[in-house]
This record gives sequence, C-alpha cells and structure tokens, in this order.
Amino acid sequence: MEHTYQYAWIIPFLPLPVTMSIGFGLLLVSTATKNIRRMWAFPSILLLSIAMVFSVNLSIQQINGSPIYQYLWSWTINNDFSLEFGYFIDPLTSIMLILITTVGIFVLIYSDNYMSHDQGYLRFFAYMSFFNASMLGLVTSSNLIQIYIFWELVGMCSYLLIGFWFTRPIAASACQKAFVTNRVGDFCLLLGILGFYWITGSFEFRDLFETFNKLIYSNGVNSLFATLCAFLLFLGAVAKSAQFPLHIWLPDAMEGPTPISALIHAATMVAAGIFLVARLLPLFASIPYIMNIISLIGVITLLLGATFALAQRDIKRSLAYSTMSQLGYIMLALGLGSYRAALFHLITHAYSKALLFLGSGSIIHSMEPLVGYSPDKSQNMVLMGGLTRYVPITRTTFLLGTLSLCGIPPLACFWSKDEILSESWLYSPIFAVIAYFTAGLTAFYTFRVYLLTFEGYLHVNLKNYSGTKNNSFYSISLWGKEVPKTININLLFSMTMNNNESAYFFPKNTYQFDGNVINRMRYFTTRFLKKYTSMYPHESDNTMLFPLLILVVFTLFVGFIGIAFGQGEIYFDLLSKWLAPSKNLLHPNSDHFVDWYEFLTNVFFSVSIAFFGIFVASIFYGSAYSFLKNLDLINSFVKIGPKRAFLDQIVNVIYSWSYNRGYIEFFYTRVVIRSIRGLAKLTHFFDRRIIDGIINSVGVISFFAGEVIKYLVGGGRISSYLFFYLFFLLIFLLIYFLFLSL
Repeated sequence: MEHTYQYAWIIPFLPLPVTMSIGFGLLLVSTATKNIRRMWAFPSILLLSIAMVFSVNLSIQQINGSPIYQYLWSWTINNDFSLEFGYFIDPLTSIMLILITTVGIFVLIYSDNYMSHDQGYLRFFAYMSFFNASMLGLVTSSNLIQIYIFWELVGMCSYLLIGFWFTRPIAASACQKAFVTNRVGDFCLLLGILGFYWITGSFEFRDLFETFNKLIYSNGVNSLFATLCAFLLFLGAVAKSAQFPLHIWLPDAMEGPTPISALIHAATMVAAGIFLVARLLPLFASIPYIMNIISLIGVITLLLGATFALAQRDIKRSLAYSTMSQLGYIMLALGLGSYRAALFHLITHAYSKALLFLGSGSIIHSMEPLVGYSPDKSQNMVLMGGLTRYVPITRTTFLLGTLSLCGIPPLACFWSKDEILSESWLYSPIFAVIAYFTAGLTAFYTFRVYLLTFEGYLHVNLKNYSGTKNNSFYSISLWGKEVPKTININLLFSMTMNNNESAYFFPKNTYQFDGNVINRMRYFTTRFLKKYTSMYPHESDNTMLFPLLILVVFTLFVGFIGIAFGQGEIYFDLLSKWLAPSKNLLHPNSDHFVDWYEFLTNVFFSVSIAFFGIFVASIFYGSAYSFLKNLDLINSFVKIGPKRAFLDQIVNVIYSWSYNRGYIEFFYTRVVIRSIRGLAKLTHFFDRRIIDGIINSVGVISFFAGEVIKYLVGGGRISSYLFFYLFFLLIFLLIYFLFLSL
C-alpha cells in the first residue's frame, strides 16, 4: 500500500505536459505545431488514461481496506507559522479521481471529432488538459490553502473554456458572468479559510477537524464567529456548484463548446463545490445551524432548477438547469448528514449527465447542416423533432440517460436518488414532499427534452421554413418528404458532361475529362456529398458515438455499486466498503443498512411519481396529444369556457416563470447591478468633484493669490514680500493662540 500511495502525487501533473507542449509549440514553432494539430489529442487521452490507471489502483486499495494516507512536505517555515503542501488519499479523493479521469477521457475522445473543424483546436486541448490537471490537484489537496490555489485555477480554466469562442459577444459576456459570480464565492471562501486558521491555527484537514471539535465541546471558541466562518466556506461551494442564489452563471455557461459543458456539469467545476462541502462535512457537522442552511439551500436549489427547466427551448440550457436541480439533491443529502447518499448520487449523476450532454452535442452536430452554425437554431428544441429515424444510436443513448435521470429502475440515478428521498423523510416531511414533487418535475422536463428532440409529430417543409418563432409547445421539424434526401450524382455528371448550363458544379466551358477521371470524381463526390451536404440530419462519426456507448454501460450498471446484496455474514455493499476507511475518522454515518420492505415501498412511490411525470410530458409534447385531441378527451376533461380560460392562465404563469428563470436575473439586473452602478457613480462623483475639487481649489487659490501678490503688493522687491509674509504669519499665530486659549 505504501508503495502504491507514494506515487499518487504524479496524478495531477500527468495532463500538464500537453498544455505546456502546445503552449511552447505555438510560441516557438507555430506553423509546425498547427500542421500536426490532430496528433495532440492522442497524448492528451494517453496521459489522462495513465492517471485513470493510478486512480483505479488507489480505489482498489481503498476498497480492500487500506487506511487514509497523507504525505506532506514543508513549503514555508517562519517561527510559529508553517505551511505544508502534500496530497491526501481517502475514499472521497479516490471517488473524485475516478470520476474526473473517466469522464475526462470520454470527453477528450469525443472532442477530437467535435472540434476538428474549429480553428482553436489546439487551444481547446491545451485548456482541457490544464482543466483536468487543476481539478485533479484540487481533489488530492491536503489543506485549505492548497485547495484554494487549485480552486482558482479551476475557475480560470472555466473562464477560458466558457468564453472559448470569445469573438461572439454572448460567449464573452457568459464567461465574464461566470467569472464575476464565482469571485463572490471565492472571496467568501478565502475569508472563511483565514477565519478557521485564526480559530485552529492550522490549514491541514485532520488537525483542523480535531482542534475545532475540541474547541466546540469545551466552549473554547465564539460560536457566532465559528458559524460565520463556516457559512463563508459554504458560500464558496454555493457559487462553484451553482446553488441558489449564485446559480445565475450556469445556464449562460452553455455558450462554450458542448464537450466543455459535459465536463463542467459531470466531473469538474460544479463537482468542486460538492467536493468541498463533503471534505469539510466533519467541520460543518459540529455546527447544526450550518447543516440546516446546507439542507435548506439544497431544497431551494433542487426545486428552482426543476421549475426553470420546464419551459426552456435551448437543449443545453434545459440540461444545465437539470444539473442545478440534481446538485440540489446532493447538497440536501450533505445537509442531512447522509454522506454516502450524496456521493452515490454524485457518481450516478456524473455519468448520466455526461451521456446527456455528449448526446446533445451529437444532436447539435446533426442539426448544423440544416440551420447553420448558429446556437440559437441548432440548439433550439422547438426547431427539432422526428430525429429518431436519422440518429438512432444517439436517440437510444439519450433515451437511456433520460430514463436514468427520471429515476426509472434499474438505471443508475434511480438507486441514488431514491436513497436521498428516503433520507429526507427522516429529517423533514416538508423537505421530503418538495424532493418527491421535484422528482416528478424531473421526469417531466427530461422526457420533454427527449420528446421535443426525437419524437416530434408536427413537421414543416424545409424550404417553407422562415425562421419565425413558434410559441407552440410541440415540436417542429425542419425537413419533410418533399426535400430530396441526397443529390442525384448521376444526373449531376450527365449534365456536366453535356455542358448543360444548369450543371451544379461546372459552367458551360468546362473542360472535358476522360472516363477514368470522371469515375474517380464520381466516387469521391458521392462520398463527400452523402456525408456533408445531405439536407437530412445524419448520425455522428464513430469517435463521437464511442463515448456515448461506453457511458451507456456506466449508466446501466454503475448504480449497482450502492446496492446491498445478501444477509448476515455474507453482505456485500461495494460503496459502503469503499467508504469504510473514512467512517471512523471523518464520516461516522456512512454505514448503510437496507430494510427491503421499506425500500420497496419507497420505490413504488418514487417510480409512480416518475412515470406520472413522463405521462404528463407525453400528453403535452408527444403523439398522445393528437390522439386524445382526436377523441375529444381533452375538451371533455376541461370544459370550454371559464374553467379552460382559468387553466390557460395558470399554464401561462408557470410558463412565464420558467422561461424567465423565476425573474431572478431580472431582480439582479434591476436591484443589484443598478445599485452597484449607482454607488459607483456616486463614488466617482465624490472622488472627482469633492476630493479632486478640494485639491484643485487649493491649487487655483494659491495660483491667484500669488498673482495678486506679484502685481499688487510686492512690486518685485524682496523686502516687501518678506514684510507681508511675516505680517500674515503673525496674524495666523495670533488666531492660533486665541483658539488655544478658548
């Protein structure tokens, strides 16, 4: 075990050579580096794969019962102050390492084809490798200062990747929004770190936890100050994991390339906040008020995220709010003290959400030939529909990811989400009702995304499409039966050889080629046109489909690591066994015991809610609507008249609330931003008019006084200047002593 752990420090440094090589290559030999740009994907994937092998080895050691391991070396020593760097290996670290490396590898493989046409291909892989290295360094950090350094590096990488297409104003605005919002949380995190160093005198996790618990039990610390410092630490995680009210950056982060969205939402940036709360959970558990705040923020976030996703038209934005809601579930579990359930859902959600985001990228990739490289159109679900027959593999993988997120057994998220729902009943019935209601909303909006994208029934012809907005709930397809699927190549070449003016490629004066050349051109052009100029959507290349198929396997089977099998001495629960090394020291409540009767009861209730959400989504967005409408069941269920009008008003209110994101950003714009700008203008006025005015007035008065004395008093004689100087000095001294006497 010691031999295995002593090389763990290599893991964060493995992706760095790619970033450094690309950077130096672009600076020193730019042309040569760009000429072999497609080769840089291989070392990126290879080095991260090596990091994955190390991570799997460490995880196996943890499962086999190896204790927590920490290695430190001194960085700064000055009298009583000592700052050490090192790495800390425990079950939480090993879980995060597995998530980051596996999801990162799939995203890199996917990105090689997805970004192949982009001029920033090299820059993309340099940023990605640095992003992975920063996240790996964060989860292996042994103290708060080290975490904060990598925390800022992760934020910097997210800024660069969200604004990757910085020439688009909306992308530049999105990365600035993410950067500024996270600065709020990062500043609070720094204050919290310094506060706990003031309390405990240590940045190291073990020393910090032990010292703080002793101070709490002996009343040796001000409880209000300790609560404030803990709350500041939590605010850092709130911003990074897009929890209410600092969630506003997350949907705008979709302006980056789709592989970045998958990495951010599955295993890196938003997972960093969850990791921080999980790492500091022994500290938070000593302060009940903080645990209540964590659970309350989690409940609010999961509900708001689900309601905001109900009416979004952008497929990536809808998935982004889904991430926000699911992170709310994880934060709720952490606030309840259910360490195991939180990490379990973090694992299952990571693979399911990576599958959905990469699937959405495949959908966008298939839509771009139809609507152009415009995110407003290629990501708009209202302009999709009927994609099943054209992208069957993407459709199947996306459906499985959707069902997993809905909580349908036996897929991954079912097991973890059901465990959180069960834990919420023990803590607060109100929280449990909200969590169950949100589970139904989750099934509704995720299946809505699937139906609008793949199963739409309302079709219009591509050449009749005008690009106008459609306010209908239902899907609109851009292609119809009248549009030819492929161009007739034989007709094209027959027109060309006959020098027809209507030939597509060649004008009338085209040179005549021999038959051999024509056959070669026909072969090449046929393959080219079928692949690139078809007016119909097409399935993605194998390098994009391969990660989807592997992630499907994880989505199908990763949930089984948290299921308990057997009874008595023959009892197997892989996740509990994985977390066993940390339960005595850090997280004593990580044991898991299954009451199968209670489990089946909860399963029946939660699955029924999920199926009800799917059913409602099918009514509003699927072919079931037209069937019920033909039978006139809808009008008979809701009578035409005042009741129907009242129902329409309720639907419109819900739709407006969801589409406008709860008017929270409107509040920030009108209240927060305007207040800050007003304060800035007031400060600017005070600085320019008052402060600068006083200084400038003194200068002007001195200038005019000198001019007056020069021309009216002194006459150019030094004796006169000296006389008036002493005279006014005497008057000043008399006034000064007069005030002293009073």
